[in-house]
Amino acid sequence: MAERQWTVVIVPNGARHSRSVRVSLRALRVSLGVLGVLVAGGAVFGYSAVSKTIDLSRLDRLERRNQLLTQELERAQLLVTDLSDTVAAIAKRDVQVRLLAGLEPTDPQVQLAGIGGPTPTWTEREHILSEGLEGRQALTMRSDLDALLRRANLLSNSYGEALESLTVHVDRLERTPSMSPISPTQGWFTSPFSASRIHPIHHDARPHEGIDISAPKGTPILAPASGRVVDVSTRSGYGKMVTIDHGHGVVTRYAHCERTLVQVGQWLKRNEKIALVGNTGIATAPHLHYEVLYRGRPVDPRTYIFPDQIVD
Repeated sequence: MAERQWTVVIVPNGARHSRSVRVSLRALRVSLGVLGVLVAGGAVFGYSAVSKTIDLSRLDRLERRNQLLTQELERAQLLVTDLSDTVAAIAKRDVQVRLLAGLEPTDPQVQLAGIGGPTPTWTEREHILSEGLEGRQALTMRSDLDALLRRANLLSNSYGEALESLTVHVDRLERTPSMSPISPTQGWFTSPFSASRIHPIHHDARPHEGIDISAPKGTPILAPASGRVVDVSTRSGYGKMVTIDHGHGVVTRYAHCERTLVQVGQWLKRNEKIALVGNTGIATAPHLHYEVLYRGRPVDPRTYIFPDQIVD
């Protein structure tokens, strides 16, 4: 069977002669195949060129981003170093605060807030991060921050404990009698605390469970510490008397008053006037009989008169 052929007639413009070309089916197929290969090759080459251009742009962007990331990690590391120095300074101050609060200093090894036990298994994310320099820096920084956070929590708890102790300590100082109820410039001691003395009126041996401070009638009697008035009364022998409960087991009494200036339930601060010196009850002359009881037992009030007054 004869091969099929096509005749292509080319007619030019003007007076030129037309031309005809015979093309076989095989030749047409070959021509179309070559043309297809050329078009496909051109497309592949163009795509490769465009893709390479895009990849180069993306690579430049990634490199720039890595440079910026490295700079940020360096800045962050400097901040971690500064934070570490700050925590160390706070740890030193913690020693001073605990000392003021009457607490034992935290053990230096405990202050490091270390952790123990087996080394934890890394996650896939951590393994991937460890493959690059920036990733390793980030992992190291995270470890440093974890340690600083543990130390900060430890110091926070320590400060809380110290604050609570200081609050109790300050309250105890405010409530602890520390001065003479009568100014040294207005009165003087005339009879000490004694387990047994000759009574000036009854002339027999009796315990003297306080001290006597002589002063002119009407001299102000001052509260030697903060406390609450629990009794204002007149008693045989004591005359007009005021009793103050200072808390922490300490109670003070003031007898032979000319006049009382407070009432039961009233809260007093150190140096507030509570009464005036007199000679009510059994007394030979104006003076203050001052008693201090600790947990219900009389103690020498002079142990609660300090050389330097506590200032609230």
